[in-house]
Amino acid sequence: MKDLPINREYLLQTLRSLLAIPSPSGMTDAVVAFVCKELETLGVPYELTRRGAIRADFKGSRSSPDRAIVAHLDTLGAMVKGFWNNGRPQVVPIGTWSARFAEGARCLVHTDDGTAYRGSILPRKASGHTFNEEIDTQPVAWTNLELRLDEPLTDEAGCRALGIHVGDTISIDPMPEFMDNGFLVSRHLDDKAGVAAMLAAARAICESDAKLPMDCHLLFTIAEEVGVGASTVLHGDVAELVSIDNGTIAPGQYTCEYGVTVAMQDSSGPFDRHLTRRLLELCGKYDIEHSRDVFRYYRSDAASALEAGNDIRTALVCFALDASHGYERSHEDSLIALARLLALYMQSKPLFARDKTALGPLGDLPPTRSDLLPASED
Repeated sequence: MKDLPINREYLLQTLRSLLAIPSPSGMTDAVVAFVCKELETLGVPYELTRRGAIRADFKGSRSSPDRAIVAHLDTLGAMVKGFWNNGRPQVVPIGTWSARFAEGARCLVHTDDGTAYRGSILPRKASGHTFNEEIDTQPVAWTNLELRLDEPLTDEAGCRALGIHVGDTISIDPMPEFMDNGFLVSRHLDDKAGVAAMLAAARAICESDAKLPMDCHLLFTIAEEVGVGASTVLHGDVAELVSIDNGTIAPGQYTCEYGVTVAMQDSSGPFDRHLTRRLLELCGKYDIEHSRDVFRYYRSDAASALEAGNDIRTALVCFALDASHGYERSHEDSLIALARLLALYMQSKPLFARDKTALGPLGDLPPTRSDLLPASED
């Protein structure tokens, strides 16, 4: 096993390209096509589900059981709900995010014929010169927002004449800024930064011609932000699943801002004890800056995979993210640390030979220490 060098420029350029492609849940074809092209360039075979989730395949020395790494291509967004009396569209969120972060967002409205119109999402009382203190006292709610289109419109009929209808998808401008000191500021780093790190790890594996002990599938899902995630892209041979998502930088959290974070539990429950410890061991052995954290209000592709009935070991590894689901910030060192860990994990041996079958004997599972068991009452 080797700690493979990660191409920083490739990772960052891939992230720039991903951010430039609008991909709110339900409108992911373009970003799927981009990732497929990247996989073809790397020489990695892949397949698509009917809806467009990607399963790329790295061959190992054995094909069953195998492992998978998953990140999601879809982002938050919004949708036209209806029209206010002034003709401006009403909006509802795609995914879970606060109207507070929608206020002032620049965006595109995507119509049925492929035309995209520019606009801004604003609170209904947006002019301080008119509403004075009511600007600050109006509620922060999606029902208090409107879409100001940059077109000469005064009524609903004018909007409809442009081809704008109820149900049109609204993509939010990412507004990326990649700073010289390594900070990356943009909307939609969740989870396009994770996708970029996964592709960078894949490139490192391909360029090194590293030998993998078991097949490893790279999964790119398209509906994680609306709760579907990895529920449909797995197959029965996968025994280990590592999900990639953001670790939140906030008071009370222990996420590593310049390294990788191994999550021990999220709102869906604890992750597999053995798989998380394997990832922590790899971080320690290869001197990858890391931390452990627990997330209360959070779930990832791993949860949807389990809820779909897959009996697999799951773990969650995170890049650092400040202001998640808002105007987010990460650091390129955190993405490099994540990519290094992923490349090492792909090269690591299977956790347990016993996992080859869904039902079987105790096998090589670690024994329970008898001195830690409660004393018998007999």
